[in-house]
Parts: sequence; C-alpha cells; structure tokens
Amino acid sequence: MRTSDILKKLNIPRHKLYYLEQKGYIKPKRIPMGELESREYSDEEFRKLELIWKYLQSGFKHKIAYEKALEELQSPKLKLDSQPQKPGPTESKT
Repeated sequence: MRTSDILKKLNIPRHKLYYLEQKGYIKPKRIPMGELESREYSDEEFRKLELIWKYLQSGFKHKIAYEKALEELQSPKLKLDSQPQKPGPTESKT
C-alpha cells in the first residue's frame, strides 16, 4: 500500500505520517522511482499505523500510542477479552 492509499484510508495528514516514520514507529519499504522514492507499506505496517492513529486521535501521546498499538498487535485476545461477557442462562431452583 502506498502513501496516497494510507492518507485516504486513515484520513491522516501527510506530515503526521512522516513524523511517525521519522520517530521509527513505522518502517515503510522505500522503492526507487527514478530520482524519487516511493514508500510501500506492508499489511502489518498498515495495521500498526491504523492502531497508532486510533490512539493518537483518542488523545494519547505518540510514544504511548505506539506502545499500546504494539501491545494490541501482540495480544489480539486483549481486544476480545475486554468486551463484557453476556450472562448465560441461569438455573432456578424451585
């Protein structure tokens, strides 16, 4: 996925995307295109970026947003486990 795709899908400003790259939070592959370079984001990098952006929009600082995104990526069960469990049918004794 290229930069333009990321910008459209996540609605993230270009300068924010490049800042996250500069800080080392995301690492797109650079592809030479003549005298220029294009950035290519793997599905994994896109998912990480998607989570970082979600946390940034929620008010977290960059480093914390990055750490929370990594935690969520490493523990996909965390998201499922945090949802409240519906109570099962109860048996009544009469």
